[in-house]
Formats: sequence, structure tokens, C-alpha cells
Amino acid sequence: MFVDKVLVKISAGNGGNGAVSFRHEKFVDKGGPDGGDGGDGGDVVLVASRNQNTLAKFRFQKTLKAEEGQNGSKRKKHGRSGADLEVPVPVGTVVIDAQGGQLADLDHDGQRAIIAHGGEGGFGNAHFVSSVRQAPRVAERGAPGE
Repeated sequence: MFVDKVLVKISAGNGGNGAVSFRHEKFVDKGGPDGGDGGDGGDVVLVASRNQNTLAKFRFQKTLKAEEGQNGSKRKKHGRSGADLEVPVPVGTVVIDAQGGQLADLDHDGQRAIIAHGGEGGFGNAHFVSSVRQAPRVAERGAPGE
């Protein structure tokens, strides 16, 4: 079956939250903040391929979602960034958003277009340390993906 028009919901991954944590060791008095940053969310990338000739696989797969970023952790451990979702589409594919604006025109083999950008990860409390504010109890939330 040949399918040349599809309506697909695309969403990029959200960024991970930063962590609020403090060092806890037996002989370290007032150890200080050590919360890690959150990881970035994954992007949704369309890749033009000569091996594809129809959009039939989107007939039953109506949503495309990239992986979300992981939250930060103690000991200044950063969260893992989400993997990008690469979707092969036929050469000549034109991507149009809901408002009617053209996002991409994939006209040759191997061409890549980022359709939705992932959210950035939030900073942990170790990021907000200064000489005045030595023990911050605040961390940022991750930004949502497009």
C-alpha cells in the first residue's frame, strides 16, 4: 500500500531535573553541596533514505517520542542525556507543522533535519555555590522538549 501523507505527533524528550544533595561522610564536618545536573532530552531527527519509498510505517505508528534526560544524582553525578530518535523517511519528504509552516524539505539521500529539540537539563545545587551562598538548597527543573 502506498501512503504519501500522514499526520504524526512528534515530541522531543524533556530534560532531567537537577539534584539537591549534601556530602555525608563520617569525619567530614559540614560537607557541602554535591547535587549533580540533569541530562538533556533527546531530539527527533528525520533522515532521508533512498531505501524508503513510502510513509506506510506511520499508518499505525502515530506518535514519535525521543528519550527523556535522566535526573542528576548525589556526588555531582550528572544525569544521562536522552538518546536522539532517528526516523528514516523517503527522499523528497516535506515536513509541515500544525500551523502550515514548512519545517524541512529532505531532497537528497542522507540529509538530516532536527524536527523537535530536546529540553535542557536543570542545574543541581553544586552549580549554585558561591562565597556568599555556601549551602544552597535549590536546584533547577529540566526544560520541557518541543
